[in-house]
Amino acid sequence: MPETVAHVVGARPNFMKAAPVIRALGARGVAQTVIHTGQHYDAAMSDVFFRDLGLPEPDLNLGVGSGSQASQTAALMVALEQAFAEVRPALAVVYGDVNSTIAAALVASKTGLPIAHVEAGLRSFDDTMPEEINRRVTDLLSDFLFVTSPEGVDNLLATGAPRDRVHLVGNPMIDTLLANLSRFEPDRMRRELDLAAGPYAVATLHRPANVDSPAAARRIVGTLNGLAELVPLVLPLHPRGRPTLAAAGLAASDRLRIVEPLGYLDFISLVRGAVLVMTDSGGIQEETTILGVPCLTVRPNTERPITITHGTNRLVTPEEVVPLARHVLADGIAVPAEGPPLWDGHAGERIATVIEDWLAAREEPAA
Repeated sequence: MPETVAHVVGARPNFMKAAPVIRALGARGVAQTVIHTGQHYDAAMSDVFFRDLGLPEPDLNLGVGSGSQASQTAALMVALEQAFAEVRPALAVVYGDVNSTIAAALVASKTGLPIAHVEAGLRSFDDTMPEEINRRVTDLLSDFLFVTSPEGVDNLLATGAPRDRVHLVGNPMIDTLLANLSRFEPDRMRRELDLAAGPYAVATLHRPANVDSPAAARRIVGTLNGLAELVPLVLPLHPRGRPTLAAAGLAASDRLRIVEPLGYLDFISLVRGAVLVMTDSGGIQEETTILGVPCLTVRPNTERPITITHGTNRLVTPEEVVPLARHVLADGIAVPAEGPPLWDGHAGERIATVIEDWLAAREEPAA
């Protein structure tokens, strides 16, 4: 019976990272199981991404759902322990920095199951972010560290990670972006959202520092309104921040369109046609860099500094958004001549090669 690779996904950023790896391993005939934890469990946050990316339905859907950091991670660990016992994989592949990732790494480590971490080595050096804790612990436990950019290699080696575990492979989320480039249709989204002719901007916000407290939400609402005065603004609103932002005065207008979360193709189509994006998301910093769209990230730090040194991303406070947006709309944004190394659409293949070689070595008879 062939050895199985189990992919653990649970939230929308995972799906775009996993798709190229799953396809590349499938092309090599490697047996695979996809375990969806259900961390994002509604159609808008999960199912639509499988459809957009042409992924098969998950083999297991654990349906864990939402909860606090502790309660959700605990529920994920219980469910994943049972799933791994049922599947008995040779390797667990985890993605990014969500709670499903750290839960899978902890369970796999405690049961002796080797772990591969895709998107290893990212660091914001901000321990107030739950994602930063998830990244650091997952990297410590992983046997394969698949890194998206050179500074990630430096981060891992600085913590004592064995060099032979670290593999600079590029960015599989960019594989997905480049593979679907012809399917991103800004004009279609303009029609579907009934946007008037002319430039528009896009905003996405969900991080606790921006949307959890009333004071932070008021700053963000003021920024959104100010940006909308400069350029019509579309806000696909994440359910996490909706109540606090609404209580802080967020309201739709003829300049500020508030829409439900969008699927992958719809959202990137919208972003591709934008003159500017305001966000606090990690992945969007990467996608805008490749699409050449100026990105204002409302955070004091980023785990993806290469999107600043080699891309279109800039870190800003809420109060800096409108002045900088005014400058960008007038003069554009300076972009280095070369983008991030190895963001070429082949990261999934590089990851699959390492895994395939490891599986083959396991099957070789001992001398």
